[in-house]
Amino acid sequence: VQLQASGGGLMQTGGSLRLSCAASGRTFSTYDMGWFRQAPGKEREWVAVISRGGSPNVVDTVKGRFTISRDNAKNTLYLQMNSLKPEDTAVYYCAAKARPLGTKWYFDPNDYDYWGQGTLVTVSS
Repeated sequence: VQLQASGGGLMQTGGSLRLSCAASGRTFSTYDMGWFRQAPGKEREWVAVISRGGSPNVVDTVKGRFTISRDNAKNTLYLQMNSLKPEDTAVYYCAAKARPLGTKWYFDPNDYDYWGQGTLVTVSS
C-alpha cells in the first residue's frame, strides 16, 4: 500500500487542522492505521492509532484535542487536531500495519509496515 499524507500547515495556538492520509490499493480496510509525529531532535512518537475495525486510541498528551478516524470506502485516514499547542509542532506521518492480530493496538513505529512521506505541522505561540 502507498500512503500520501496531506493537510499540514502553519497555525496559531488554539487553531485546528485536519490531516488526511490517502491510501492506494483495495486492502486499506485490512490494515491497522496510525499517526505518528517527529519533532526536531526527538524520536518519532505515536499520536493516534485505529484498528481495522475502527477502534481508536490517542496518546494522553492529545486526548480531548485530537481525533483519529478512517473512511474505508474512501481509503482515507484522518486526524482532526483541535486546540493546537506549540508543542504539537512536528512532522506528522501516517502508517499502516499489515496483518494485525485484532486483539491490541500497535504503538511502536517498528510495528508498522508502510509509511507516508510526512506533512509538517507548525503551531506558533
